[in-house]
Amino acid sequence: MDYLIALAGDPAVWAALATLVVMEVVLGIDNLIFISILSNKLPEAQRARTQRLGIGLALVMRLGLLGTVALIVRLTNPLFEAFGHGFSWRDLILIGGGLFLVWKATTEIHHHITHATETDAADSRSTTLTPLSAIGQILVLDLVFSIDSIVTAVGMTEHIPIMFVAVIAAVAVMLFAAGPLSRFIDRNPTIVMLALGFLLVIGMTLIAEGFGSHVPKGYIYAAMAFSALVEGLNMLSRRAKSKRHVS
Repeated sequence: MDYLIALAGDPAVWAALATLVVMEVVLGIDNLIFISILSNKLPEAQRARTQRLGIGLALVMRLGLLGTVALIVRLTNPLFEAFGHGFSWRDLILIGGGLFLVWKATTEIHHHITHATETDAADSRSTTLTPLSAIGQILVLDLVFSIDSIVTAVGMTEHIPIMFVAVIAAVAVMLFAAGPLSRFIDRNPTIVMLALGFLLVIGMTLIAEGFGSHVPKGYIYAAMAFSALVEGLNMLSRRAKSKRHVS
């Protein structure tokens, strides 16, 4: 208890907590986009429950991983060397997660191209995915992002309680934002392709990180924000043209 009181009275701890919360929320954007696209393939009545259950189980998994933080830090120790790079368990997990994300994004892009009409898309929704499958995929991807974010967090602070609070705060934001983001993506089909493009880039970034090529995430998120801004302007332009035609 004295340890927690001492932490609460340290301004440096509060600064570290704020930084970690922001980092966890930003890193959670990738996961949130994936969850929104995945849940939108389910019948509407099952989406919110699947999102809450998937994110809730992801929170339990993240907190469990934080309890084994010493083990996770050791995942950065090299296992073998190939192509001039020492591969660790973390590298292999990042590569596996990146390949999964690239495969999933590519599959979804193909799905949206081949099911161009709303009727075909609606018919395929109920047959290509189940709530249990969606939750499983959410947990698989969250495992990859969790290990990466925990390793980063350990480099920023040594206080486990701060990491716990940051993770809980980030997941609370995800729970709050999942529904609105999912509905927004569902109402704007062009956003789906943009979001899938984001996931494709993120997957390739994870693979590059696994092979030892560090890609500054600031550049990735800046490109994503710029692309989202351009698409937002396109949406406003289409809406204005639609209103002119109606009038």
